[in-house]
Amino acid sequence: MDMMISNLQQQRQINEQLRREAAIKRILVSQAVQDILKYIQEHENEDYLLKGFSSQKANPFREKGGCSIV
Repeated sequence: MDMMISNLQQQRQINEQLRREAAIKRILVSQAVQDILKYIQEHENEDYLLKGFSSQKANPFREKGGCSIV
């Protein structure tokens, strides 16, 4: 009996999840790609992977110090 109730609860949870997923507004992949390309083109001046840093000090990822022998 407990197993049947547990199975019923699990099926209800799955049903609720599927309903939530079905209610999500979706867009075409072609539209999503256009939106991504537009975003990239609008923000390419701020992309340090494309243009680099103006100086080594401006780079937060640079190694801070040299090696030290202990």
